[in-house]
Amino acid sequence: MTWVGPSIDRWMPRSLLVRRGASSRRAVALTFDDGPDGQTLEYLDLLDRLSVKATFFMIGQQGERRAAEMAEVARRGHELASHGYTHRALTHLSRREILDELSKTKAILPSPTRLVRPPFGAISLRSFAHMLSCGYTTVLWSLDSDDCRTDRPESVIDRLHPSRIKPGEIILLHEGQKWTLEALPTVVQALKEDGYSLVTVSDLLGR
Repeated sequence: MTWVGPSIDRWMPRSLLVRRGASSRRAVALTFDDGPDGQTLEYLDLLDRLSVKATFFMIGQQGERRAAEMAEVARRGHELASHGYTHRALTHLSRREILDELSKTKAILPSPTRLVRPPFGAISLRSFAHMLSCGYTTVLWSLDSDDCRTDRPESVIDRLHPSRIKPGEIILLHEGQKWTLEALPTVVQALKEDGYSLVTVSDLLGR
């Protein structure tokens, strides 16, 4: 679920609030929220077999408990980014709490990042300003796989069929879900057959 204030996109620089990449390149970015968890290594093994790099938006609190899994994400060449420390909506927090969420997560990520995805996609002018003051680009998504609202891999496959995809999509997926894992081989194969490259968010944005 994404929540934004009224007409908020009109007031935010597109280079600093990102929903998608350029449409001139036939590429999309797979992004995974809410890790690391007990299935992170399964996700990494599958992405290795599919020869795909992705962006993982990590929850800092979970990263402290699963530092080895988080380090493995970086070791295998994927992009790590911030998803807050406690997964609380930043729009409900004070300035000090927002800065704490960001700084704590930054401190434990094994590689530096300038990308943050606010939990639930919830963003306001105030929370955006605080993320911007910390040097972050806020990354939302252009296509939601809806994998957190189903337990059927077929639903995810249908949602991410190439007929629904446009160049530059930033695709929202989640860790910790067996059906997402089961759907990914079919999703990736179909996208590749349709001529898409699957890249990290930074690669998609040319950064």
